[in-house]
Amino acid sequence: MANIKKLKLLNNIQFIYEIALARLELQSFNPDLKVTNDFREFEIKDDGNFNELKRRLAYFKTVNGEYSDYYYLQEYNQTKSVNQFLTHWIYPYKGKFHPQMIRALMNVIKIKEGETLLDPFVGSGTAVLEAQILGVTGIGIDISPLCVLISKVKTESVDVIDEIKKYKDYYLFKKNSKEPSDERVKNFYKVAEMMAHSDQSRRGRNFDSSFVNDALKMIASVEDYSNAIKKHNLKIGKTKILEDDIRKIPLKDESVDGIITSPPYSIALNYVANDAHSLKALGYDLDKIKEDFIGVRGTGLNKFELYDKDMEKAYSEMYRVLKKDKYCVVIIGNVTFQGQEINTTQNVIDYCEKIGFRTIKKMEKIIYGLYNVMQKEYILIFQK
Repeated sequence: MANIKKLKLLNNIQFIYEIALARLELQSFNPDLKVTNDFREFEIKDDGNFNELKRRLAYFKTVNGEYSDYYYLQEYNQTKSVNQFLTHWIYPYKGKFHPQMIRALMNVIKIKEGETLLDPFVGSGTAVLEAQILGVTGIGIDISPLCVLISKVKTESVDVIDEIKKYKDYYLFKKNSKEPSDERVKNFYKVAEMMAHSDQSRRGRNFDSSFVNDALKMIASVEDYSNAIKKHNLKIGKTKILEDDIRKIPLKDESVDGIITSPPYSIALNYVANDAHSLKALGYDLDKIKEDFIGVRGTGLNKFELYDKDMEKAYSEMYRVLKKDKYCVVIIGNVTFQGQEINTTQNVIDYCEKIGFRTIKKMEKIIYGLYNVMQKEYILIFQK
């Protein structure tokens, strides 16, 4: 009789889509599995990939009684939110991915260590940070200078944590007169400043005390990341963050091994207005900058026309840079405009199939109270 290994889900797994993704990611390593104990446990036949399962799986707490790497990584957490461990929590960006979902999807689409993952709408950098942790090269692109700044800080600060601590007194207590020369150190404290602007704007908190508190908490999180790398022998992937336009991706044809992204949900969220306080603090003219943002430019029905044209260019570019037979994952939701639901999801499927993608899976993902605009979104998996 073959040796059977048992796997248990993390305690915080509660949504149906998470259980479905847990099953999919496990099947990508070992297709012969059995679900037990009300979907909380799985059984698989041992085929010698025990260490790889422990190292890579996202939704599992234990593999044959031993804790997974991801279980330990989630313990490096300076926040009260289970999904905001390591540097994931930095900056209160709306519409963030759950990190576990990204790691699971990387397993589902079989992205290997050293290969390249692209997120062409990088947002606050969750996908590129998860790629980095897993030893995958991550390329993040965004037209928002704020998103580029946040993503850089989340992924680059671990390389300069000693320098960041060295200039703590200069930034927080105005004690030293010399400014750092390293752009990564400057960026770190710039994001702490943006967070303080957010605290002041959204919560009415004192800017100076928020700046100090946020910066110290950020330092503790980057130290956590540094300690986790050493303790768990993580092979960190390379990361490149570009401020650029998805409608003309600055990458060669068939140069990436996978894409995971969440495009702007048409008019569901005005990304410029939502982060107006930070963009203004960075010195940007909001009226000027919004003309470049997909889903923000235009008015009324014209917004939808512009959005559709922009996104067709975006999906065509994603198809161009993806290697043959590789996978593209799009997380998207329908929006409601003047009381009517617009089937954005089907539009994405139709266009992607038109340009050559094959739809592999459409998975429903229930979300609660997201800006009171959407109740659910979909995980779409395409293959080139």
